[in-house]
Amino acid sequence: MAAALLMLLPALALGWTDPDRPDALHAALIWQRAHALDQPWRLVTAAWVHGSVLHLGVNLLGGVIVAALGLAAGCDARAARAWLLAWPLTHALLLVDARLTWYLGASGVLHAGVAVAAIGLLRTPRRLVGAALLLGLLAKIVSESPWWASSVPAPMLGVAVAPLAHAAGAVAGAACALACARPRR
Repeated sequence: MAAALLMLLPALALGWTDPDRPDALHAALIWQRAHALDQPWRLVTAAWVHGSVLHLGVNLLGGVIVAALGLAAGCDARAARAWLLAWPLTHALLLVDARLTWYLGASGVLHAGVAVAAIGLLRTPRRLVGAALLLGLLAKIVSESPWWASSVPAPMLGVAVAPLAHAAGAVAGAACALACARPRR
């Protein structure tokens, strides 16, 4: 729950900005390929910046849903740590596609949270639920074809969607969940 609040509250406080003409504060927080190495805070802050009120609202709702999923899945402190570690890793993985020059929004980090919860469920008696969740996440990512386009117009949201962020989040979340998992005995 604390990890979700770290994402939701700053995003709510910052509101939204025009991604084509962001004000100085928002511009300093958006992930930008040109500043990926010399301004590392953007690996975290990009999730707090949104390009329209609907974009913000959808991601806030997504954050509440992922937090509820984590509670229902019985996610513990290790899972929260995994999600927090996956957050900047998600945005670092955006470097794999040179076509993506900037990114804002929480969708990649939300996908990481779903992957963390699913991996956690695989280690419980509800492993079939975890497997179904992982298969659903994989199907969603494959259907978005992140290898074809760095961004896809989403006029309803008022911003373009970056399918690579969803894939990066799922990979980062799964990797961090596995790295942070309690060793099996």
